[in-house]
Amino acid sequence: MDLIDIAALLLTLAALFGYVNHRLFKLPATIGMMVITLTISAVLLIVDYFFEGLGLGEMIRSRMGAINFEKTLLHGMLCFLLFAGALHINLGELLARKWAIGSLATLGVALSTLIVGGCSYIFFDLLGLSIPLMVCLVFGALISPTDPVAVLGVLKNAHAPPTLKAKIAGESLFNDGVGLVVFILLVSAAGLRGEQVSGVGPIALLFVQEAVGGALLGLVLGYVAYRAVKSIDQYQVELTITLALVVGTNSLAEALHLSGPIAVVVAGLLMGNQGRDFAMSDVTVDHLEKFWSLLDDILNGILFLMLGLELFHISFDPLHLAAGAVAIVIVLLSRFISVAIPITLLKVARRTFSPGVVRILTWSGLRGGISVALVLSLPEFQGRDLLITCTYMVVLFSVIVQGLTIKNVVRKTLARGTQL
Repeated sequence: MDLIDIAALLLTLAALFGYVNHRLFKLPATIGMMVITLTISAVLLIVDYFFEGLGLGEMIRSRMGAINFEKTLLHGMLCFLLFAGALHINLGELLARKWAIGSLATLGVALSTLIVGGCSYIFFDLLGLSIPLMVCLVFGALISPTDPVAVLGVLKNAHAPPTLKAKIAGESLFNDGVGLVVFILLVSAAGLRGEQVSGVGPIALLFVQEAVGGALLGLVLGYVAYRAVKSIDQYQVELTITLALVVGTNSLAEALHLSGPIAVVVAGLLMGNQGRDFAMSDVTVDHLEKFWSLLDDILNGILFLMLGLELFHISFDPLHLAAGAVAIVIVLLSRFISVAIPITLLKVARRTFSPGVVRILTWSGLRGGISVALVLSLPEFQGRDLLITCTYMVVLFSVIVQGLTIKNVVRKTLARGTQL
């Protein structure tokens, strides 16, 4: 299948499943898409198991093999989804919560990576699955960042107040970029791709290059686009500039070995705030919001459709499934600790937080397509199938269980007088 055929198939299925969900199930769009796709995938797997001679499973896997999930998401869709999310973040609200967001996106990710990696190493060994500690830390790095795509998609239906959305969305947008950098560092330290980077100095330098360099690149290119948009008043050209800003920033960041996600988020924040307020007419702002909201919805639907189809990559080994169940508990526990510690430290520094903030931030920490894309990007090694199964099970629990209940968690917390 060539690129056009794959795109046509995914768009057609996304439209069909979206229609079915809207008419019959009325679940949040992204979750409904994933549930329907998972159900159909499970039915096909069962049919393939009992009627192996049909070759149905092999045919589907070969078609799925034509879709490189890692490249499609990490090097394609992700930059558009991050930019669309950043466009709708109020920079003033973000800066007002900069210490909370910054600590959660850095210290929180580091703590979670260590907790998940260490606990996974211990419990996998108890299950008789011998996985090196560095590989478990790689698993911790790829599963620790909350996925902004999943988080923002669910928050649309959670009716959360703007201040809460700013805190959750801001953290997810930035810890995504930080998590990707940590993942790259640990993969290099583990030598999974052949070239091994060791030593505090080289690792710290690589982190600064990726994270800080990405932020600076996004700021520079975002400002150039802002000046270009400010000098004209024609929404078609201005929208084209925003598209060029996204793909150009992401491509240049990858060429310079900088963090593309961080660069795109910074550029999106600049255009969504300074650009919207000082460089665009009301007509342009209206078209900007409608265009990027529509693109965001379409790409979200396709992404969660692809997540459902990834069921065919899962190993149904009983030990792997048991490890996945354990991983769900570990990830939830690590999320709670990695949120509670930074919040507690900020309270000691006399930052005020209302009761319930740790509970909501813990439960709203969804994992999604980014974690799946990262684990699928790993080369073949002993234990790769285990990590894929664990990652997929955590993502399924996160998106379906946490995603369907976060609205109730937010509502009950707010009903108790919590103001976040």
